[in-house]
Amino acid sequence: MTDLVTYSRVGAASTIVMDDGKANVMSLAMLNALHAAFDRAERDKAVVILKARGKHFSGGFDLNVFTNGSAEGQYLMVRAGAELALRILSFPTPVVAACQGNAFPMGAFLIMSSDHRIAAEGNYRIGMNEVAIGLTVPRFAIEIARQRLTPAYFNRVVVTAEMFAPREAVTAGFFDRVVPADALERSADEAAAALSTLDMAAHAATKARARGAVIKMIRAMIDEDITPQYGEDRVARREPA
Repeated sequence: MTDLVTYSRVGAASTIVMDDGKANVMSLAMLNALHAAFDRAERDKAVVILKARGKHFSGGFDLNVFTNGSAEGQYLMVRAGAELALRILSFPTPVVAACQGNAFPMGAFLIMSSDHRIAAEGNYRIGMNEVAIGLTVPRFAIEIARQRLTPAYFNRVVVTAEMFAPREAVTAGFFDRVVPADALERSADEAAAALSTLDMAAHAATKARARGAVIKMIRAMIDEDITPQYGEDRVARREPA
């Protein structure tokens, strides 16, 4: 794919790996590379494993773009991120997320949009820290969190920006399970192999039924909220990041 994202396929599973050599921030370049990888997985009709290399699964959106970027740059980055989360939430084949390190908001959105989510044991955090750094949580992200997180944790995550270690993140609803760090890759491969035995047409149709209402809602929110005017408004305000 690119230096930021690699794509490989073995049997019925495709693996998409993020690696920018740093924090795997969700820059427009990273997001475009991820969209291209998912394009390929969709053509291959493959189960997807989404993972990352390094200390971070993802540091979230590129904060430098929020701080110093143009209106167009902010709009394009946030729109691409929102579209990718929605795409994963409605992807026609199963998506397995394998998290090995810190997952800040946009990275957390991708994990929450996936079908099976595995965390490695480790000293890292996942969450939505927007309100701690002066950002208002986008409506699309709130709905992604609402459909995945447990009610007892939803407000703690969204409204008070609390971040969680892997085991408590399972209780919160970010992950389905935690495995030893050296078992993460094997566990993701095994999950993908098991999911590849599903009838994919039935899987896609059932996913559309189960998530149809929230997918429609998020689609409308993205179209209403993340327009070129979004970037203009952010530049005018220059919210701290």
